[in-house]
Amino acid sequence: MIEIIPAIDMIGGECVRLTQGDYARRTVYYKDPLEAALRYEACGARRLHLVDLDGAKASHPVNLHALERIRTRTSLEVQYGGGIKSAEALRAVFDSGASRAICGSIAATRPELFERWLGEFGPERMILGADTRDGRIAIHGWQESSATDVDALIERFRTAGLRETICTDIARDGMLSGPSIPLYTRLQQKFPEIDIVVSGGIASWDDIEALDAQGLRRVVVGKAIYEGRIGFDLLERHFRKTQIPQ
Repeated sequence: MIEIIPAIDMIGGECVRLTQGDYARRTVYYKDPLEAALRYEACGARRLHLVDLDGAKASHPVNLHALERIRTRTSLEVQYGGGIKSAEALRAVFDSGASRAICGSIAATRPELFERWLGEFGPERMILGADTRDGRIAIHGWQESSATDVDALIERFRTAGLRETICTDIARDGMLSGPSIPLYTRLQQKFPEIDIVVSGGIASWDDIEALDAQGLRRVVVGKAIYEGRIGFDLLERHFRKTQIPQ
């Protein structure tokens, strides 16, 4: 069964969701991200997708205090992204409690550095962020597009041991219009040794089941939960069924 990873996006220390990556089109769902994290933990989540949107814009992590509070108050494994552009920033993210770091812009603009980090910190701790708009990789908080396409970016790090990439279809992100199933299915079939994590567009439980049927392994879900399209009761049942006894 596909793994669901609940998402928390942060601006100004609050839990928000953007529409199509537009910072001007945001909705605040929780004043304190810890409140959302505690709800996810209570219904059985083991892993949390935490995105520092302020950091993505500022080119350095801004909301590490929220990461520290979540790791102190919960047992969730946190994957953290947003503004990781230097080794110092990456170490700060790990020192603040993240289990995994998501790197997108730096992987597209300085691939040799991300490849070095894969070797230094281990591929089990490094996640490639491959966010795409019109087939091209978006960088710098989705404010710019690069010349690289998603296939080329993943291929660049395959031989370096990459194990996991989160691919967000920006046009669908926050739209509740359904995920780009053909895109993710094609990528997973092309790169079977890499976990292609679905992100963007999830609108209902039917979308989760459709992705599972295509052999996708993980999916990040945010707005569909916050808008009540996927209830905490459904999440709890799912986590209970997929939980591995410790």
